[in-house]
Amino acid sequence: MRLVLQLVARLLVVVVLCFGAATVCATIDAYRSVDRATAASAERVAQRLEGLYWHELLLRSSRMAEHLLPVPEWRNTETMKLIAPGICIRFEPSSDFEKPLCGQTIRTGEAPPQWFAAAVQTFLGSHAPVARAITARTTTAGTVLAAADPDAALRLAWAHIQDSMGVALLMALAIALLASLAIAHTLAPARSIVAALQGMARGQYQTSLPRFRSMDLAMIGQAVSDLGGRLEQAMGERAVLTRRLLEIRDDERRTLARELHDEFGQNLSAILAFASTIEAAAAKDQDKSAVAQDARMISQAALRIMACLRGTLNRLRHPLAQELGLEASLINLVDSWRSQSASQPTIRLDLHGDLADVRGTVATTAYRVAQECLTNSLRHSAAREIELRIERRAGAENALLIRVEDDGGGDAAQVARSAGLGLAGLRERVAAVGGSLSIARATHGLRVAATIPLAA
Repeated sequence: MRLVLQLVARLLVVVVLCFGAATVCATIDAYRSVDRATAASAERVAQRLEGLYWHELLLRSSRMAEHLLPVPEWRNTETMKLIAPGICIRFEPSSDFEKPLCGQTIRTGEAPPQWFAAAVQTFLGSHAPVARAITARTTTAGTVLAAADPDAALRLAWAHIQDSMGVALLMALAIALLASLAIAHTLAPARSIVAALQGMARGQYQTSLPRFRSMDLAMIGQAVSDLGGRLEQAMGERAVLTRRLLEIRDDERRTLARELHDEFGQNLSAILAFASTIEAAAAKDQDKSAVAQDARMISQAALRIMACLRGTLNRLRHPLAQELGLEASLINLVDSWRSQSASQPTIRLDLHGDLADVRGTVATTAYRVAQECLTNSLRHSAAREIELRIERRAGAENALLIRVEDDGGGDAAQVARSAGLGLAGLRERVAAVGGSLSIARATHGLRVAATIPLAA
């Protein structure tokens, strides 16, 4: 999962948790606000009743009276204005069949869901009534009892939560959106870092990264640039070392070829000459016909050994690519395989582009790739047709493409993982000149493709 998505997901989780906590707090505050409204309503009505008592006392000029006056008429519009919605007021002592005076309950909001009512009553309990004493002079005139209507209280709490949570939800969504955009903008330079690393995987070690404002990203970018420089230096040193090892190996091959030619070739020629002499001498004597046959067999064995030695010398000595040129050496290579046996699979040579001036290391490497791939196809597969394609690509690419494809089946992944010396040597040769080698599945077999830059 991408880092931006992970951070945004975590941010959303935090926003949801905060929104849930805000919902709980708003629920508690809305529920407790009913208690505060109950206490405030009781206080306001008690003050109004006490004012009405004093008004009656002053009108009757009986300030020194010991007995209380009858309860003044307080159930009117002015008192209703003092009672909060959903709150009911009762005066004690009350007359018979007197109903409480309740505040407006028509616009207290819609009925809350059952789960909300059950949760509030379970965790927060019911609202406690509030009592306020009324005094006229020194004697208590009565008590104002204020209580919240349970149904109206739940409606008020639900309406308050809806109003608060609507604003909170909009703020949470705005915070999540703006924070997500900020995170995406902050981590946008990470794409260039990933692109640089992918370029390194393809061999492009020198990558220019933009300057990052973030200190952490700037440190990562600098580390990537330093890594690319060190990788380029290491690959350059590795290429030089590989070329040197290949040169040493070619020198050893030529030395071995000379030794085999000088020692084994002369001795085999001598054995063949002796066998021919014995065969010629024995052919004149009928009693020595068995000796002549043995000498003939020795001659045949010597000829086979010399043919094998000749093939070995051709592979060991310096390839013809540096002597005849790439095109002529490839034609000679294909003709040599065709001439060995009529049962060999069909080899098609397909040349594209001007190969006349392709010489030196590029020609040698291309020849070795073609030689090794043809050898593997002929010896290790049941191919009936092999195609060798050499293409020179001009322009910006400026490279030589070598592709060998057969119809002998085989598992491309298994061949690519093979630890054989032939493929390992090919990879080393191609890598030493800055090229690339790939093994893939063809229509009915395998395809080996190598790209060699002509600048090598």
